[in-house]
Amino acid sequence: MNPEVEVKLKRAIMASVQLPNVTDLEFEASLMELRELAKTLGYTVVETFVQKRTGFDRTGYLGVGKRQEITSYVSGQSGFDEMDGSPLSTEPVLGEIEVLLVDHEISPSQARNLEVEVDCEVMDRTMVILEIFHRNARSRAAKAQVEIARLGYMAPRLREAAKLAGPQGRQRSGVGGRGSGESHTELDKRKIRDRVAELQKEILAMEAERKTQRARRMENEGLASVALVGYTNAGKSTLMRALTGSEVLVANKLFATLDTTVRTLYPEGVPRVLVSDTVGFIKNLPHGLVASFKSTLEEALDASLLLHVIDASDPGFERQLEVTDTVLKEIEADVVPRLRIFNKIDFVGDEAAQVECEAALREKYPDCVVMSARNPADVARLHKTIMAYFQRDLAEAELFLPWSAQQFRKDIYACCEVLEERADEAGAFFRVRGAPESVEKLREQFALLG
Repeated sequence: MNPEVEVKLKRAIMASVQLPNVTDLEFEASLMELRELAKTLGYTVVETFVQKRTGFDRTGYLGVGKRQEITSYVSGQSGFDEMDGSPLSTEPVLGEIEVLLVDHEISPSQARNLEVEVDCEVMDRTMVILEIFHRNARSRAAKAQVEIARLGYMAPRLREAAKLAGPQGRQRSGVGGRGSGESHTELDKRKIRDRVAELQKEILAMEAERKTQRARRMENEGLASVALVGYTNAGKSTLMRALTGSEVLVANKLFATLDTTVRTLYPEGVPRVLVSDTVGFIKNLPHGLVASFKSTLEEALDASLLLHVIDASDPGFERQLEVTDTVLKEIEADVVPRLRIFNKIDFVGDEAAQVECEAALREKYPDCVVMSARNPADVARLHKTIMAYFQRDLAEAELFLPWSAQQFRKDIYACCEVLEERADEAGAFFRVRGAPESVEKLREQFALLG
């Protein structure tokens, strides 16, 4: 790579403590996930510092020696191994290290101490996710939800920020406040509480409006709904495109999109099915975001069927599955019927490896679907499975429409699937399949014509 180009990249380093109850596989998966999150923010991770400890250091998360090692690296030195004194790295640090990413949520004091010691910005895992959500939110509802989560994260950190700012201006006059002597921190916290209350009112109003619109849409058009849920980067957006024939953003980034996308299942059938792609889940998703994004995830709550998309090629997919199950339970969507879809089977390996993997998955999860969203035949089978689910309770009936009322043919085709049509001198007969209430409504309507 051209060194001149390398210097221009936003450079980051990572640090993580492996606790005794965390396996090597889980630890490596979490680090890889943080690296992908950094990529979404536009950072290139150039070095990773890890340490095994029984607990986090209360002062600076990592132990003293590891913090000194990071400080040396950031300042441009390679550092030395504590055991034998050998250089830790022989490669030069190209460009300035802009941020230290910590793979846990750390306390405000730990973050402040770490930032002062290593002399660069420190972002814990929660802050990284919040920043991504902040950048990618597009709709008014998503922006409001993200702002609430960010304010909730900032509030307990105001005191540490004030310590870094020094004694200047810690006291603020009573202008615009409750009285003289109110500190910057107290006033800022009050402003945050007021802003959060304002945003919560806006979100409640938007939720009520969205529920009304959705209920009206379902009632008027006789629609069924499917929600794609699952771990971020499991291929949900690619599957969404395949099922609906629509152009939605597909990017190899975590949280490439936050706002729920809704499209119609294509080719259309009866009933007409809406497919929604929800925000992806992730390990250790901050609780504040789970709560504030509940309205975004309510597409999953309101769906008739959840398509739980899992990356079959990821060796840690079982952990992903658990994360999704946990979040769905937190938003009370675990009661919605669910179909497990193991996607990206084509990424597993050669044909023999794919066959072996599929057999193992079907043995462990008998009702699952194993597929590739890039394989049209697999997508067609999934389409058929979805339609069969919604058609299982449909009623079949025969409707008669006299020749004098053929203008109502469009109502039949709009509400039902026409299985057969025949005619005689009096009119046309339609053998149809549709929702029982739709069929009965048409039968009553046509009875009045006679």
